[in-house]
Amino acid sequence: MVKTAWVTDSTAYLDKELINHQDLYTIPLTVLLDGEEFSDGVDLTSKELFTRLKEIKNPPLTSQPSVGSFQSLYEKLSKQYDRIVTVLISGKLSGTVSSSKQAASLVDIPVTTFDSHILTYPMSALIKKGMQLLEDGLSIELMIEHLERVRDTCETYVLVGSLEQLHRGGRMTGLQFFLGSMLNVKPIISIEAGALNVKEKVRGEKKAKEKILDYFRTAYEQNQFKEVYILYGLHEEQTKEWQLELQEQFPKVKIICSPLGAVIGVHAGENTLGISWFNGLK
Repeated sequence: MVKTAWVTDSTAYLDKELINHQDLYTIPLTVLLDGEEFSDGVDLTSKELFTRLKEIKNPPLTSQPSVGSFQSLYEKLSKQYDRIVTVLISGKLSGTVSSSKQAASLVDIPVTTFDSHILTYPMSALIKKGMQLLEDGLSIELMIEHLERVRDTCETYVLVGSLEQLHRGGRMTGLQFFLGSMLNVKPIISIEAGALNVKEKVRGEKKAKEKILDYFRTAYEQNQFKEVYILYGLHEEQTKEWQLELQEQFPKVKIICSPLGAVIGVHAGENTLGISWFNGLK
């Protein structure tokens, strides 16, 4: 029996099933606040982050795990596993995928690094699907091919709470930032092939949310997927309201609410609210 270790990064949102999974390991990204380093999810939660952001003097920064930290983890895992599957935040949003691939070339155990093209709970959904496929007897090659097909059916739409921080972090161009900052214009940000794009610019948050619901309704009518993920920065009350609204309209869909975590919160802001699903995850 081939023993497989699973590795992900701290931007994934792990539910009880994954937190308690004996073969899943998490490597943290780093948040830098006024020169002080914090490990995402270890000694800094998203709630703590948003409190600290109101007090710091300099713009917050984030950094990917080092090649050395991946190498150290992989060498440790090689003593009890035969192979490693690593599912990580989009390579177009972070250099974490690159660090893992470099570390994989330095260790003896086979490591498969999978770019999720996404973040938070949708990453976790891909991990769960991959685990299930291996348990069902698929080869690792066929499992990865299946995950790629599912990954490429993802739709994600976000109302970002802080366009300024996205712009500062180099994840949104100056023109996009300027357009999104115009009076009462709310850009709908999509994640396509792992990159951030301005899907549409709508006047007012209410109309923007209605537009996102239109995207969701159209996709559901065509694909009848079973679950959807609401992604949020800090405000659970607003999130629960949207969850109830969706549940009333789509009673057969399982709705999972997922906080963004500290690293994503740095770039997106506490008022961020988004929705994500896989058309190919039935």
